[in-house]
Amino acid sequence: MEKKIANWGNYPVMESDERFFSFDDQLQKLVKESTHFIPRGNGRCYGDASLSTETINTLKYDKVLSFDTTNGILECQSGLTLDKILEFIVPKGWFLPVTPGTKFITVGGAVGSDVHGKNHHIDGSFSNHIVEMELILADGTITVCSPSQNTQLFEATCGGMGLTGLITRIKFRLKKIETSYIKQKQVKAENLDEVIRLFDEYNHYTYSVAWIDCLKKGKQFGRSILILGEHAKVDELPEKYKSDPLKLPAKKSIPFPINLPSWVLNSFTVKLFNFLYYGKNFKKEINNVVSYEPFFYPLDAILNWNRGYGKKGFIQYQFVLPLEAKQGLVEILNRISDEGLGSFLAVLKVFGKQESLISFPTEGYTLALDFPVRDGLFKFLDELDKIVLNYGGRLYMSKDARMKPEVLTAGYPRLNEFKQILNTYNPKGKIRSIQSDRLLLTPQL
Repeated sequence: MEKKIANWGNYPVMESDERFFSFDDQLQKLVKESTHFIPRGNGRCYGDASLSTETINTLKYDKVLSFDTTNGILECQSGLTLDKILEFIVPKGWFLPVTPGTKFITVGGAVGSDVHGKNHHIDGSFSNHIVEMELILADGTITVCSPSQNTQLFEATCGGMGLTGLITRIKFRLKKIETSYIKQKQVKAENLDEVIRLFDEYNHYTYSVAWIDCLKKGKQFGRSILILGEHAKVDELPEKYKSDPLKLPAKKSIPFPINLPSWVLNSFTVKLFNFLYYGKNFKKEINNVVSYEPFFYPLDAILNWNRGYGKKGFIQYQFVLPLEAKQGLVEILNRISDEGLGSFLAVLKVFGKQESLISFPTEGYTLALDFPVRDGLFKFLDELDKIVLNYGGRLYMSKDARMKPEVLTAGYPRLNEFKQILNTYNPKGKIRSIQSDRLLLTPQL
C-alpha cells in the first residue's frame, strides 16, 4: 500500500509501497516479487535506515515461539516489540539483557541497529546475547546464523541496518531479576570534569547514564545529572511493593497532540528547560526505588513526543569518542553552545570494549543530541563530523539521516569487509534503503 512514511525524527518523509505479512509463505512471496526493498519494523530509528520506495513491514510477524524459563532463553519472530516482550517475561522473573531508551522497537530492529543501553560497559550490546537467528536473504534463501555458524553473515547482520536480509526469528538470552523495580541513584555533577570522574567512580553499577546541559558555560560547563541503577532485590523494596515484586507498571501515557511551531525551540527555551531540569534535584544525591518504566523509558510515557520538534522534524546526532578523547567532547559542546543549538535531550553514556564488524559501540564516551531541522543545521553537523573524526570517533547509522559516505568510511575501519559480505548475500542490492544508497553501501541503480 502506497503511503507516506518517516522514522522517528520525521525527517526525511517519503512515499513507500509498504507491505505486511503474517506467515512465512507470504514473506517468501513478497521477497521474490519485490524489485527491491528494505525490512521495516516500528520505524523508531531516527534517520533514513528503514526507508525505501518498497518496504516489507514485520509488525504483524510478532509471535513468541519458545521460552526456556529455566535458562532464560526466548525465541520470537522479528516483528515482536520490546514492550510486548517485557509484558511476557517480567512477571516470570526475567528482563531484557540490553534495552535502548524506548521499548517500542521490534526485536529485529534491535539486531539491525545492534542497540545498546545504559549497561554497555557491563553487558555489551544486544548482539552479545543472541544465541542464533534466521534470515531470508535477497534471493529468497532461508539461512540460520549465530556466533559460531555462518559467522560472517551473523556479524554483518548485527548493526548492518537490515541490508543482509530480513530477520525472521531470533533466539536470545535474558537477564534474571527478582523484582520489576530499579534501585536508583541520582548524583548532580557541577561540570563535565565531575561527571566523567563520577562515571569512573561508579563504573561498578550495571546501569549508568547522564543528562548533560550542553549550553552552560564557565565553571558549570557540562553540568549534569548522573543516573545509576541496579535491579532491586525483594529485600530492598519498600514494604508496599513486596506483596507483588514482579508487578508490571501501570500503563500511563500523555499524548503530544500537535507539532510545535519551530519558533518554540530556541536557545532561550532550551536554557530554561536545562535550568529547571538541573534544579529539580535539590540534593546532591537522591536514592530511591522506581519501576523499570521511568528508569529505562522516561519518554515513552509521552506519546508522539517527536512532534515537539515541529513539522520539519529533527536529527538525532549520536557519536562515540575514545576514552582518552575527552577534549573532543569539550570542543563539540563548545561549538553547540556557541551556535546556540542546544538540545533538550543530551545524553552521555560510557561504552565498554567491543570489537565488531559494523556495530556502532566501541570503548569510549557516547553523546546523543537532538536538533530540529532548520537552515544551516546540516552545515553545522558537517563541522561536528570533522571534530568527531579528528578524535578517532564515529557516528551511529541508526540515528543518521545526513552524513557523507567518507565520514562513514573514516569511522568504521572494517567497512570494506562489511561491503564484501553484503556483496555475497545481497549482490545486486535488492535489499536497499535510501540510507544505504546515500552511504554507497549498495550498488547504484
